[in-house]
This record gives sequence, structure tokens and C-alpha cells, in this order.
Amino acid sequence: VQLVESGGGSVQAGGSLRLSCVMSGYTYRTNCMAWFRQAPGKEREAVAYIARGHGRTDYADSVKGRFTISQDRTKGMIYLQMDRLTPEDTAMYFCAGAPVTCSFTARHYTQWGQGTQVTVS
Repeated sequence: VQLVESGGGSVQAGGSLRLSCVMSGYTYRTNCMAWFRQAPGKEREAVAYIARGHGRTDYADSVKGRFTISQDRTKGMIYLQMDRLTPEDTAMYFCAGAPVTCSFTARHYTQWGQGTQVTVS
């Protein structure tokens, strides 16, 4: 499975961005899709995940109520709508896929995109 993110950019605090991730290849092997982020000098952290089959979602406490993960299975797309952005949301955002387990643990994810930069000032 190949993953390619897009939609990053620079935005002022309080603004919004929508990230997209397109899946290609043997996507039926991927049970869970997630967004992670990594700021300079910090560890990669999970932001949100969605179970592709039944659509169950979960979010990191730091983004609950502001970010929304969604999917369009017909198009092989995963989205992350980010509202009320703050400078603390500045990071490289990665799309990731896991064959079995939906979790906030990066090692469960075996498929990764190249990332898209989000900068909030």
C-alpha cells in the first residue's frame, strides 16, 4: 500500500486546514488508518485514527473537538479536517496504515506516507 499526503501549508492561529491522504495498492490489507504528527525535536505522536470497516474513530486529547478524521472508501481517501489551529499544532503530519490494530501506537502501523508540513503562526 502506498500513501501520499497533501493539503499542508501555513495558516494563522484559529484557522483551518484539511489534509488528504490517498491510498493505492492492496488497500484491502489495511484495517486502520491514522494521522500522526511530529514537531522538530519531539517524538511522533498519534492524532487520530479511523477503522476502515465500521468507521470507528478516536482522537488524541489535544485535538478532540477540533480535528475530524474521515474517509471515502470509494476513492481510497483519508481526510483530516483541522479547525481552530494553534501554534502547538505545527508539525509534519503523516498518514499511516495498520493491517490489524487501531491504536495510538506508531509501531502498529506498517505503511507510512512522506508527510505534509503544517505551520501555524
